[in-house]
Amino acid sequence: MENHSKVANVEVAAILYEVARLLEIKGVRFKPQAYRRAAQAIEALPESIVDVAQEERLNDIPGVGKAIAGHLREIIETGGLEYLASLRAELPDGVQHLTRIEGIGPKKAIALSRELGVRTIDDLEAAALAGRIRDLPGFGEKTEANILTSIRMSRTAEARHLLGKILPVAREIEQRLAALASVSRVSLAGSIRRRKETVGDVDILAASSSPEEVMEAFATLPGVERVLARGTTKTSVVLSTGTQIDLRVVEERHFGAALQYFTGSKEHNIAMRRLAIARNWRLNEYGLTDLETGRAVAGEDEAGVYRALDLAWIEPELREDRGEIEAARAGTLPDLVGYDTIRGDLHVHTTWSEGVHSIEEMAETARALGYEYIAICDHAESLHIARGLSPERLADQVREIERINAGSDGTFTLLSGTECNIGMDGTIDLPDSVLADLDVVVASVHSGFKQSEEEMTERVLTAMQNEHVDIIGHPTGRILLSREPYRIDLATVFEAAAALGVLMEINAVPGRLDLSDINARSARGAGVRFSVASDAHRRENLRFMEFGVATARRGWLSADDIANTRPLPELQKILRS
Repeated sequence: MENHSKVANVEVAAILYEVARLLEIKGVRFKPQAYRRAAQAIEALPESIVDVAQEERLNDIPGVGKAIAGHLREIIETGGLEYLASLRAELPDGVQHLTRIEGIGPKKAIALSRELGVRTIDDLEAAALAGRIRDLPGFGEKTEANILTSIRMSRTAEARHLLGKILPVAREIEQRLAALASVSRVSLAGSIRRRKETVGDVDILAASSSPEEVMEAFATLPGVERVLARGTTKTSVVLSTGTQIDLRVVEERHFGAALQYFTGSKEHNIAMRRLAIARNWRLNEYGLTDLETGRAVAGEDEAGVYRALDLAWIEPELREDRGEIEAARAGTLPDLVGYDTIRGDLHVHTTWSEGVHSIEEMAETARALGYEYIAICDHAESLHIARGLSPERLADQVREIERINAGSDGTFTLLSGTECNIGMDGTIDLPDSVLADLDVVVASVHSGFKQSEEEMTERVLTAMQNEHVDIIGHPTGRILLSREPYRIDLATVFEAAAALGVLMEINAVPGRLDLSDINARSARGAGVRFSVASDAHRRENLRFMEFGVATARRGWLSADDIANTRPLPELQKILRS
C-alpha cells in the first residue's frame, strides 16, 4: 500500500475530529461520536497508523469499522480526505470557525453567516462591537456581550496547546533526537518541562559537538511542515499540527546551565540572577561565572548551579518564583508527590454510562499500570446526556463489581462508586440509602454554571454536608482554553472541606486539570486532602493521571496530601473518616 510518508497519528486524528465536528454542525446523529472515538483511539496508538495500515490491522483499532478504515487508507495514501472536503463545501463560509466560539452553536453560526455576512472571528468581533448581533432573533444584548468574552478566550487558545495533547508529540521528538549518535544529551525545556497546563512553543535542548548534523535531522523529522529559522545553535520548525518547536544545541560543558536557563520561568531566572549578582557572579545560559576571576563556578550540571548558590535542588514544576527559592534556601521545599506513587484511581467511567470500555477492560488496564484499586464512578441518573444510572441500574453494577472482585486474586480491588450530580440547590441526585452502600461518592457540578458566586458556593457547601459525599469532582468546572471557571468562593469551600474531611479532586483530564495548581496550593494551605483522578472514559485515558500528578506537583503537594497514594486499607479509613 502506498502511503503519504509524513502523515502522523495526530494529523489523522485531527481529520477525523473535524469530520465529527462538521457532522455535528449538520445535525447528524450518532456518526460524530463514532468518528470522535476512532480519533481518540488513533491518538492513543503506541505505534504509527501507517504501520498499522500496512499490516492490514486498521479494523483492530477500537471504533474503526469498514467505512472509517476506508477513510484512513485514503488519508494515509493522499494526506487528505475527500469526504471532509465535501462536508466543508456543504456549509456556509465561516460556519465551522464560528462554532468554535463558546455559546455559538450551528444554528446561530448559520444565522450570523447568512444575515450579517460574518465569515471570520474578526467579522464576528466587529459585528458584536457595533451592536449588530443583539437584534438578530435568538440573540440579544447579553449574548452579544458573552460572544466578545468568548472571542478573547478563543484568541488565547489559538496560541496555546493543552499539556496533555502536546507532551506526547514533544516526547517523540525528544526520543528521535536522543537516538542520534551526534547527540550526547537532550531534554525538554521551557514551560513544557515545568508542566504548565497549557504550552505555547515547545523548547528542546540538546548537547552535541556536531550541531549542523543535529539541525539537519531535526528539520527533516516526520511531521515538520516548514522551517521558520535554521542555524547552528537554534532551529525553529512548525509541525503540521501548527505547533512550533524550537531546538537549541549547546556544547556539553554548557548543557546544565543552558537547561536551567531555558527551562525558566523568566521570573524564576530573574530571582536566580539576583543571587548570583550578590556574589559578583554572572548567571546565564553558558554557566555561572565569577566576574572577578573569570572562573567557571558551575554549568555542566544543572543541579550544580543550584548548589553553587546554596540552594536545594528545585524541581522544574516549582520554578515560577512563588516562594520556591526562599524555601530552597531555608530547606523547607516540599517532598513532591512522585509520578510513580499513585496506587489507584478514584474516578473511572465505563460502558455502564458514557464510557467506551467495560469494567473488566478498565480493571485490566489499571492493573497493567500497577494500580491496586480503581473506583467505578459512572454518572448518576439525572445526567441524561451521559446515560446516567438509575438507583436500580447502579445496584446491578455494584453486584457486577462484587462478582468481579470475588474472582480476583486479591492483589487488585474494584471499588463501587458514582459520580453524582450536585443540583441547583446542592442536593444530590441519588438517595442516601443508595449512596450509603457505595465505596466512593464523587459529587460534581455539571450544569447551572452561571449562578452567582454566593449561590454556587452555597450549592457546593450543601453537597459537602451530605455525609456520604467523599470527593468534590472538578471543583471549578473550567474547560481550559474554552470555558472559564464558574464563580465560587473557594476559600470558604476549602475551609469546609478540611473540616468535613471531603477530598478535593484534581481532575487529570488535559482539558480540565481542575483544581488548578494555584488552587491546589491554596487548598493545601487550608488543610485539604486530595484525590488525583483520571476521570477516564476509556482505557487509554487512565494515563491522564500523569497530568494530574504534574498539577499536584506544581501545587506543592506531597504524597501525604493525596488520598490515592495510600494502600487500600488506609484509603478506606480516609473515606470513612
